[in-house]
Amino acid sequence: MAGIITGSAPWAKRSEPDAEPFEVEPYEGIRKRIYTDSDLNLFLASESFAGIWTFILDLNESVKNKRVSEVLDTVPKYAALNALSTMLTLLLGWVEQIPPETGPRRFGNPAFRTWHAKLRECSADLIESLLDECIVSGVNNSAVAPKGSSEREVQVKDLCAYLEQSFGNRTRIDYGSGHEASFIVFLFCLSKLDLFVETERNASNDQSLSNDIMSALVLGVFPKYLDVARALQKDYMLEPAGSHGVWGLDDYSFLPFLWGSSQLYDSSTIDPKVIHNNEQLKALSDEYIYLKAIQFIKEVKTGVFHEHSPMLTDISSVPGGWQKINSGMIKMYKAEVWSKRVVVQHIVFGTLFPFPEPLEQQQ
Repeated sequence: MAGIITGSAPWAKRSEPDAEPFEVEPYEGIRKRIYTDSDLNLFLASESFAGIWTFILDLNESVKNKRVSEVLDTVPKYAALNALSTMLTLLLGWVEQIPPETGPRRFGNPAFRTWHAKLRECSADLIESLLDECIVSGVNNSAVAPKGSSEREVQVKDLCAYLEQSFGNRTRIDYGSGHEASFIVFLFCLSKLDLFVETERNASNDQSLSNDIMSALVLGVFPKYLDVARALQKDYMLEPAGSHGVWGLDDYSFLPFLWGSSQLYDSSTIDPKVIHNNEQLKALSDEYIYLKAIQFIKEVKTGVFHEHSPMLTDISSVPGGWQKINSGMIKMYKAEVWSKRVVVQHIVFGTLFPFPEPLEQQQ
């Protein structure tokens, strides 16, 4: 398989005693590859990282000065966006169908393992339905392999792995920015299969994503993902994965603040200090995902905001307003998520999102 090293590669025999086998290698040919700083540096210099980082920045640019309500009509117009929205609504419904187990506990309700096991059991069907719906709707599918082919099986397994890792760790019953990153890799892989390309662009062989589709991914689909993630966090009391506590931006997520600050980039009417005004938060949170994230923190955390979220408090007073906040978020996200081995070591690599071969392995 292209891009996959087998045999005596250094990572091949590594094991993680506290991890289930499917967490290290969810499916044959897709597995964890980042174990050392050298592995991390190899990844950061790769085409895979360059691609995902450009994708993230393009999505950031697409929502600059846009409200959520401006893109909601876009989602139903495109099969892939609509199918993703429907799938995430289904996953949210499973949270309601699988109640938390009773009994006192601070973190980690075991019912989450039941929810996650259902996701793993159903993920292949969910992905196949997503691909089929796009093809039937006439979406350009030149990169999607024919159903029943071995290549299609590889594509589905890759997508399943990223979807399953997008909602937390079943063994540790935790969730963090690495799981959120897996969902972005999932979207990136779908884009590599040309599922977000408009029919008109397909006709002219233009495989780039339109601004409308990108902004709808961020403000139409991504909030649906956050709804599921937040329901899991609240109902099953997921432990923050690798949280820095009060010294971190947020216990669970990062991208609502990055992309959300882009929404407010040139705003002269909404000051960053709006996060301290609960009435304005309530009035504006449905339009701005940054403010929605602040509102969620205030719902799940008790005490004074500046005490449990000092970094967000400091950011609200940054000179330069939202523009400075957005540029700072981009730098922070790259440094604290994608450049931190303890975070990205949990991301798996396969065919759609390959790990680069070390030079000594290339023939």
